[in-house]
Amino acid sequence: MTLAEVNALDRAGFVKEVGWVFEHSPWVAERAWPRRPFRSVDDLHAALAAEVDAASPDEQLLLLRAHPDLGARAKMSDASASEQSGAGLDSLTHEEFERLRRLNAVYHETFAFPFLYAVKGGTKHDILKSLEGRLSSSRDEELAEALRQVSRIARFRLQELIA
Repeated sequence: MTLAEVNALDRAGFVKEVGWVFEHSPWVAERAWPRRPFRSVDDLHAALAAEVDAASPDEQLLLLRAHPDLGARAKMSDASASEQSGAGLDSLTHEEFERLRRLNAVYHETFAFPFLYAVKGGTKHDILKSLEGRLSSSRDEELAEALRQVSRIARFRLQELIA
């Protein structure tokens, strides 16, 4: 899809084509649509990210909670499955899987949302190291970092969507 095609979409079409880049949260695209026309992918991403920033704390938390646990062997969106596979999370050893499962559980218990990490270009080792390191963050620090990671994930997805 081209940027010109994105800009020409009506609201429903825009939400259908772009709404998935923020995992199970089409409201982000719905709110960004009036900001058209977008001059670049960066401009589109900035408009989407601004809607997340302007969202209520409850909406932001729902957005974070819409993401699957990294390395979970559960149903997830095709985009998440592909991204996690690219980082090697589909080929964890039993020990790595158990370590990731335990760390994810502690993270959930500590912050009340899943650990988020834009895995594109990363490895399972990078992810485990980041997860361990981020457990010592404050809730406010981690909320901000999780939202940054969600924005990075959306940016990667937009780059793949728009030619």
